[in-house]
Amino acid sequence: MINFRLLYTLILVITVCSCNSTPQVKSLVHTVDEFNALVPKLQPGDSIVLANGVWQNAELLFEGKGSADKPIKLTVEEKGKVTLEGASNLQLAGEYLIVEGLVFKNGHTPTNAVISFRKSKSELANNSRLTECVIDNYNNPERQVQDYWITIYGKNNRIDHNHIVGKKNLGVTMIVGLDTKESIANNHVIDHNYFGPRPTYGNNGGETLRIGTSHNALENSNTLVESNYFDRCNGEHEIISNKSCQNTFKYNTFFECTGTLTMRHGNETMVDGNVFIGNGKPSTGGVRVINEKQTVINNYHVGLTGYRFRGAFVMMNGVPNSPPNRYVPVIDSKVSNNTFINCDHIQLCAGSDAERSQAPRTSEISENIFYNDHKKNLFTVYDDISGISFKNNILGENLETDISEGFENSEIKLEKNEQGLLIPKSDKIKNEVSISPKIATKENTGVAWYSKADSFVALNSGKVIKVEPGINTIYEASKDSKPGDILELTSGQTYLLTKAAEVKHPLTIKSSSQEKAVILFERMMAFEILNGGSLSLNNLKFDGASSPDYAGNSVISTSKKSMTENYKLFIENCEFENFTVNHSFDVLRVAKGTFADTISIQNSKFKNITGHIAALDTETDDIGAYNVEYFIMKNNILTDVQGAALRLYRGGKDESTFGPFLEIDHNVFDNVGHGSKNKYGTAISLYGVQVNDIENNIFNNSKGITMHLVVGEPIVNVVNNNFYKSNELVVTGDEKYNVENNWSVDPIFKPESFMLSDASPLKGKATDKKDLGIISGN
Repeated sequence: MINFRLLYTLILVITVCSCNSTPQVKSLVHTVDEFNALVPKLQPGDSIVLANGVWQNAELLFEGKGSADKPIKLTVEEKGKVTLEGASNLQLAGEYLIVEGLVFKNGHTPTNAVISFRKSKSELANNSRLTECVIDNYNNPERQVQDYWITIYGKNNRIDHNHIVGKKNLGVTMIVGLDTKESIANNHVIDHNYFGPRPTYGNNGGETLRIGTSHNALENSNTLVESNYFDRCNGEHEIISNKSCQNTFKYNTFFECTGTLTMRHGNETMVDGNVFIGNGKPSTGGVRVINEKQTVINNYHVGLTGYRFRGAFVMMNGVPNSPPNRYVPVIDSKVSNNTFINCDHIQLCAGSDAERSQAPRTSEISENIFYNDHKKNLFTVYDDISGISFKNNILGENLETDISEGFENSEIKLEKNEQGLLIPKSDKIKNEVSISPKIATKENTGVAWYSKADSFVALNSGKVIKVEPGINTIYEASKDSKPGDILELTSGQTYLLTKAAEVKHPLTIKSSSQEKAVILFERMMAFEILNGGSLSLNNLKFDGASSPDYAGNSVISTSKKSMTENYKLFIENCEFENFTVNHSFDVLRVAKGTFADTISIQNSKFKNITGHIAALDTETDDIGAYNVEYFIMKNNILTDVQGAALRLYRGGKDESTFGPFLEIDHNVFDNVGHGSKNKYGTAISLYGVQVNDIENNIFNNSKGITMHLVVGEPIVNVVNNNFYKSNELVVTGDEKYNVENNWSVDPIFKPESFMLSDASPLKGKATDKKDLGIISGN
């Protein structure tokens, strides 16, 4: 029988030649040693082929000198069937090299980059191409260890049709480096790549693409970024961080990205023909302009909700005589022929403060179209706009602005184009709005042979597993569960955990009917959320009667190790009581290096607890890091809690992130915060929280709220709260805040209840016209 694999290998190494040409060799290799032995022998036109299979811990150096008509190629036997895993990476060095078909997954780079266009600072790759490669969730397990996925050096390189998804540890996904003269004025082209979802990092260092750094801000990079698809790239508010001169961004699509294309440093940037789609998602933004001679033209924006530095369009104030690495004022810049459909915020002179005191000069905003069917005024002006010339801008007929000239109202109708985008039509629109056929789509970017389907599994999306009462039945069921499964406990029955249940994936635990199942536990925690886990608890009762006297007790804890995966925690209609075996028994305890997208506690009761309900204060390096993006506490009763209901901390003045977002609404805090071990000395302790909505709460015989405002322009609304025999709000820091209708009257509860009696002066006093404190149903 013919050995076809051997035959194929022989065919690959056959020399194809003619009398007048150099032999070209295509060689199949099966090991790193074979690869390393072959590389020094490569000649122009040769190809090296990685055999199908898993290449474990493969550190590859691909170097050689091809030519324009005979590049040297690194490829794979079959696309999608070769993966580099474990501690693998790739370096390129030389001329006219092509790399295609590699897949990096199930591991992380052992160096500072997965793929780098250089061997050393003096040995770079030029005139080379990276195409149809995949980097998929190839993350260092330590969240705060920095690395990059693709670092581009040299000149005239093309990076195209790659699939790059799921970066979760510290570090920019792709960088263009300008740290040597051999990489300046590089003329790189970055096109048709699919940049898949990058979750919120919760600190600086989560950009998707950066060109240059503050150290070479005035160097020309001449990089073209064209027709790339940025899909939910939410690492931080600079999706793209432009930090060099003369770069062009054209025909890219930004889909539900919470951030902006930011001209952070460098001049003469061209932003032309891009599409920004927010779909009403929070914090989605467009373009942010800083520095000189910037051009923003022909861009289309729809459904963007971001404010401040994440607005649909942001023109910043600058620092007078600024060094290149601060905020160079906007000068000689043009913003023209852009379209904004149902976008919420246009920010002019943003960031104005004592340092950033220079308003834009000799700049123009002209012939733009603004339509919004749910707002009247989109424009926020923070400083003097006399240096901006406004000309021939069109507003929808319901919009208004305080800007005195350069705007005209018009009746606008919206029509869907063939791409499904809403195009404004009006007799007053001189230049018809059109989307370039070169615009990036999910379908025309990345690779055809690797799925773009979300790997995310939602809570409550799996099967229902009935769990019998008893010892460790929850533990066994959670161990055997699959992502999205629901553990259904028998209502009214008791469950005992002598082992902490590990939550390794999205998992829901709930009672089978209205009466709550009771959970006791004999370890220092009932549930430990591990990397990849999320937890939803519904209609359960937790009792501390069986809990041991261990230091560091909590009902729920995150892993003590760093977690690259963001988690979610939902507590709905649950009861927690009698956690008093020692002086510091918390409900939720989190570790440094962990981050929650959402923690929601609603319609629940907490009674006789010596520790804190949620202590989210382990990121204490004061560099802008924090533990949760959205924290919601709504319609809960907390009584006889010796610790704080909440401690939420974000230290430092870094402006790369806009969280945490806090909502505390319709709660009763009764005898909360008085414990001698409550180091915060308050019922709610907030430090550096950037969005604070605290409304309709009753503090009864409790400590109050302390709030320290750090980052510029936080949103603070403390409205319609009652502090009876309680400490009130104390605010420090020099930022503005809004406090309205804080009372200190006897709430007059119903007997043995925290519902208001008919005689209460707080009846109907909430912002939603309901009663203050809890609303019916709890």
